[in-house]
Amino acid sequence: MLRVLRSGDGSLHEVDERDPAWALPSDTAWVDLVSPTREEELAAETALGVQLPTREEMAEIEVSSRLYQEDGAHFMTAFVLVGADGEEPALAPITFVLAKGRLATIRYVEPRAFVAYIAQAARDVDVCTGGTSAFLGLLDALVDRLADILETASADVDGISGEIFSRDRRGAFKPILRRLGRSQAITAKARSSLVSLARLVSFASLADDIASLKGNRERLRSLQRDIQSLTDHSAYLTENLTFLLDSATALINTDQNEIMKVFSIWAVVLMPPTLIASVFGMNFTHIPGAEQPFGFAVALLAMIGTMAVALWWFRRKGWL
Repeated sequence: MLRVLRSGDGSLHEVDERDPAWALPSDTAWVDLVSPTREEELAAETALGVQLPTREEMAEIEVSSRLYQEDGAHFMTAFVLVGADGEEPALAPITFVLAKGRLATIRYVEPRAFVAYIAQAARDVDVCTGGTSAFLGLLDALVDRLADILETASADVDGISGEIFSRDRRGAFKPILRRLGRSQAITAKARSSLVSLARLVSFASLADDIASLKGNRERLRSLQRDIQSLTDHSAYLTENLTFLLDSATALINTDQNEIMKVFSIWAVVLMPPTLIASVFGMNFTHIPGAEQPFGFAVALLAMIGTMAVALWWFRRKGWL
């Protein structure tokens, strides 16, 4: 899909690129390619006068393949966290191209940040006054979305911490470990996205459209500070998650040791009664006291007495 946002318009208009006479309007601010076909890519390349990267080129991990300048345009690819509210959060590449005062984006996902920015542009036409403002606005939306994701993850980590160290936990560690794993995955992917955005913002400061205006430079520096603070917060969350995982593992081992200790103590406590019952339960004709009326009571008292002595000893040692 190929869509165009014009300065002061406030809405993205889908373009029929099959028209051979089609050209970008003079006030075009943002050209958005969402899962484009080859025909749409060629139409956008012709209109912008640059060669756009393919999906395979966008996924390359070398910095030189993500951030470069060509034909007077700046190409910047960042990995964005998508699906954070679902079961399978993932990182997806999105390419930003600043060319001749216009912004072009190539993406194969629908991040919530893009939806939020488009809605904001529809409410206020002054949000998007050109390609540079659209670029900075989208970066703002992406950073804000990552901040929301990390805030949610932080709240979830606090809840997990309370459950791990709660006295009413009752050993239910399997769901806790699953939640820890999910929080760790989201935090790690959010941090990777922040690192990617930090490199993109640093490279974007070299673009003429941004470097030539003080307001754009200030806005970009503000984004850099926000990204750095979020990166530090994600590092703190990672350390906290590592501590909680170690704590959960230690508590699991402690619970298992407690269970084994109880079994071991009762095995020792029941040894003397078992021995007495084994002796007096032998199938011999002559067993001392077997035919006495008080024999059963004596054996029973002996069993109870040995158990009581063993339990008293364990309690005195602090093992119970």
